[in-house]
Amino acid sequence: MPSIPIIPPRDGERVVFFADRSMLDLDLLPLDEGLRAVLPGGGDCAVTILDDEGHEYPMTVNGNEGYLAGRGVREFLNRHPGNRFSIEVTDREKNCYRIGGWSPVESVLADPLGDPLIAFDLENVSVLERLTSGLFEPPALHDLNRQAQGMSGRLGFETLLSPDVAQGIVLYPHQLNAVSAAVRRFRGRALLCDEVGLGKTVEAGMVLLEYLLRGMARKVLILTPPSLTQQWQEEMGRKFNLDFVLSDSEEFRGAGEEAWRRFDRVIASIHTAKRQPHADRIREIYYDIVIVDEAHHLRNRASVAHKFVDALQKRYILLLTATPVQNDLSELFNLITLLKPGHLSTSYAFTRDFVTRGDRMTPKNLPRLRGLLADVMIRNRRATVDLKLPRRIARTIHVDLTPEERDLYRGITDYVRSSYNRQDKGRRSSPLVLWTLQQEVGSSVPATLSTLEKVAQGSSGASQEIERLVALSRAVQRQAKPEAALDVISAYGDKIIVFTQFRETQELLNRALRRAGFETALFHGGMRRIEKEKEIKRFSETAQVLVSTESGGEGRNLQFCNAILNYDLPWNPMRIEQRVGRVHRVGQTRDVHVFNLSARDTIEAHILDILDAKINMFELVVGEIDMILGNLSDEREFEEIVMDILLTSLSEADLRDRMVSLGDQMVEARKEYIRVRDYEEKLFGALETADGKP
Repeated sequence: MPSIPIIPPRDGERVVFFADRSMLDLDLLPLDEGLRAVLPGGGDCAVTILDDEGHEYPMTVNGNEGYLAGRGVREFLNRHPGNRFSIEVTDREKNCYRIGGWSPVESVLADPLGDPLIAFDLENVSVLERLTSGLFEPPALHDLNRQAQGMSGRLGFETLLSPDVAQGIVLYPHQLNAVSAAVRRFRGRALLCDEVGLGKTVEAGMVLLEYLLRGMARKVLILTPPSLTQQWQEEMGRKFNLDFVLSDSEEFRGAGEEAWRRFDRVIASIHTAKRQPHADRIREIYYDIVIVDEAHHLRNRASVAHKFVDALQKRYILLLTATPVQNDLSELFNLITLLKPGHLSTSYAFTRDFVTRGDRMTPKNLPRLRGLLADVMIRNRRATVDLKLPRRIARTIHVDLTPEERDLYRGITDYVRSSYNRQDKGRRSSPLVLWTLQQEVGSSVPATLSTLEKVAQGSSGASQEIERLVALSRAVQRQAKPEAALDVISAYGDKIIVFTQFRETQELLNRALRRAGFETALFHGGMRRIEKEKEIKRFSETAQVLVSTESGGEGRNLQFCNAILNYDLPWNPMRIEQRVGRVHRVGQTRDVHVFNLSARDTIEAHILDILDAKINMFELVVGEIDMILGNLSDEREFEEIVMDILLTSLSEADLRDRMVSLGDQMVEARKEYIRVRDYEEKLFGALETADGKP
């Protein structure tokens, strides 16, 4: 390969670079060593790129930020496949460069100082084909592979490799001990049963990374509930630099029947994976490691999910759950048998030796049972782990809508109900549009009006209903919630993150805050990475308010702020939990304040009453709300239950009664969670932790 010049290159000089396409959708190409050596440094500088076919691509290079930018980036890379190119200086003074294809064979022959030619066995012809086509893995994976190959032969599991590779994770002793126990004592087959909020996901990711670094795993399948697939993908990428494809992504579906074989690292909803035709295709594949989150769903060995996981071909398997037992000790037997068949003998022998006759929840021979569990289960308890977070202090601010806002809210709700229940499906708006409208009207008038206008434009002729709702929206002169938000922010007087689900609401709040004299920063998913970083920096330095959508700063250090304002309320409690988690996390030293705006007599007010007043959600430990939701008899997502109540209620009184009933169910679900938690504390309380200490 041509050497990278140290002095500014002259016309005609050429180097090789790698095209990282990860930011192509933002029209950005990150600069690697090759590009940095040739292109101008410093701030923004206009350059002209030519290709071998004579096309010109205007771009901007910013050496300080480390990227090439402009529409030309996408045009060039879309026209030219591959990821390894050569760049030649054609006119240094005019900042003109030519980018062309690159052949590793040509580079070796052209460079008299290069390495000698390498001989390949004929069976490795596929490697040669990839080389001559320029098909390489990204440099980060290459470096990671070299590191793993070098270490795997020298080190046993006495020294963990993963802590040095994981990015930006605060690892606690109990987590390191758990990882060590999983790979050394349990040989990659473990039941991770830490109490809620102690980091089971991080432990599983570290075990996975450990095996990948040592070259002991390649094919990986992670099975989760549907609501957690994207969260797992984000955490694996952000914390462990591991790219996973989701089984419901366009990329995966586009690969057709061969998708399960083609992709080495897949995250799938267990509900999808266990169904045909997926189940048969997955069972044909040998996986190096399988990870199952919320594994308590496998407690019943007669269930489809249990049978599916049991039938998987797997070398290593991790089961994650904080509640391995709920109603019967046989549930514990079923989970452990998935990991190590025969470890607890047969079902009959287990019942005879460890279950009290007439009471299947009461164990006997408990010391012996705990000894067996210690060979396959890791359970860290909050009482014995030095992991303390500050308090959460929640406050609800009740808001009275203006008469015009109230008319609009009722009009939208009536339209959503009537449209959904309309017999003529040809005149019915899509369920997604109806769902969005109902949530938007609980947020702001601009958000609602934006969707109404799109519905009107999308129909052959705007219906009288839509026209009336548009008129109601435009009739609103004053909005109550922005005024309430300003009062809260002014009274609080310190940095605060304001969350909303909708861009139109974000713009409305930003304008109102600036008019009131507040310096603001903005954060939303449509911003470029560099724009996001600048806004977070502004918030950390001079801005008092960060107005953010749902993507607000995931993975970024925001602990310098200790307050959030939920301007509008997601119907999914897990998303509310994620909002709070932006500031209430490891590293936070101050009490966290959570302000919730609640417009009276709205569906959001009913939801907040359930979550705050009935089950004290904002005082729960991180992750406990998910455990409570899992105890509801209705297997649908919480927001689906709420939407069904809204759509099928016969009157406002009926809606209130049914939401009260849902609240009562949540109270019972919390009681059940507490019962199971206390029971398992008695069952596993003296179980040795991962470091061998009780």
